[in-house]
Amino acid sequence: MPSGAPAGENCLVDMDSKAGDLFSAEDAHPTGAGGAGILARLWLPKGLSVSTAKEWIDRRRVSIRPWASFVDQRKFSKPRNFGELCQRVVKNVDTFNSNYTFIFMGLILYCIISSPMLLIALAVFAGAFYIIHLKSQESKLVVLGKELTVPHQMSLAGAVSLPVFWLAGAGAAVFWVLGATLFVIGSHAAFRELETSDMEELFMEPV
Repeated sequence: MPSGAPAGENCLVDMDSKAGDLFSAEDAHPTGAGGAGILARLWLPKGLSVSTAKEWIDRRRVSIRPWASFVDQRKFSKPRNFGELCQRVVKNVDTFNSNYTFIFMGLILYCIISSPMLLIALAVFAGAFYIIHLKSQESKLVVLGKELTVPHQMSLAGAVSLPVFWLAGAGAAVFWVLGATLFVIGSHAAFRELETSDMEELFMEPV
């Protein structure tokens, strides 16, 4: 029997070495730049990153108003006139801006989840953009003498996935989301009574 570590230990050693290769800095980026290994391959284009999105969501969460107060039926009433309606809409959109943003995102998410074809179309778009962007990292992509920038790459990916979006009825989905958003947010902003601080601010404004 050959000397050395048992077969089981050899297997563990091999697996550890493979894991080290996968998460090494040399494999972190298609261009060979440093990073966090194979996980860094799931990067986003310059200017778009997970940390940026997380910071944006965190800022929205901090400024969000309590949902219990947002849907409190006791604070809803019919505006007395058109002037009051306009005041409510303007002030409530400013006050509940973060709440309305999450409602809009929720409607988009519902629309995507409820439409399998739309999910496929988004997957095709993401895959096409990812492949195009990887190719541009390996070597510059030039079309008609001009290098393809990130917006150009997104446009190209959109053109590739356009037939799938058309089959998925993306246009109807966009109009549905916009219509539902305007209805929900508009109704809430028009019938939700102003906060006490907003009322005091209105009374303090010079005529």
